[in-house]
Amino acid sequence: MKGKKRYSNVTFSKRVDHEAGRHRPAHAPPEPAVCKECGAVYVNRRWVTAEGALKTHKPAHWRPPVETVCPGCKRRAEGVPSGFVYLDGTFLAAHREEIEHFLEKEAERAAEDNPLAKVMGKQIDEDGVLTVTTTTEHLAERLGQSLQKAFGGKVQYDFSHENKLARVYWHRDIGRGFAAGRFNSRSA
Repeated sequence: MKGKKRYSNVTFSKRVDHEAGRHRPAHAPPEPAVCKECGAVYVNRRWVTAEGALKTHKPAHWRPPVETVCPGCKRRAEGVPSGFVYLDGTFLAAHREEIEHFLEKEAERAAEDNPLAKVMGKQIDEDGVLTVTTTTEHLAERLGQSLQKAFGGKVQYDFSHENKLARVYWHRDIGRGFAAGRFNSRSA
């Protein structure tokens, strides 16, 4: 039996942006634009690194670049993160410097693909939990995946209702990580 309700794309589509675009600028910045904070370049309607802009940009008419602030640097200045990575466990306490260096290098690699993805800050609370805040939810997810791949342990991903905020939890104890569990099962 056919119902009387008329269906449209609006009925089935999930409305992701409940803020109605308030976080977005009114219009796109003029091209080319350069971020005065980090040096990212807005060209061909994308934010790229300066090296990437040299490869992709083929100007029809040359214009001097406009100085502006990219969305990643705006988010960092406002102090509003989109991703949290929580690290804890006895393995973290024993290898904290190595893990922090690994996270810095992974964030640099991520910035080559997306210059708006930045680490906003790191802090350790009184329980020894290291919290890393990021400007994008994708960077938080990438850091969690790379931690699990490099050091083992358990990773849990939690996303907000509209996927605008990611929380990644990484935990590993000494002797209980992926590699240690594999070696313990062989000796038993």
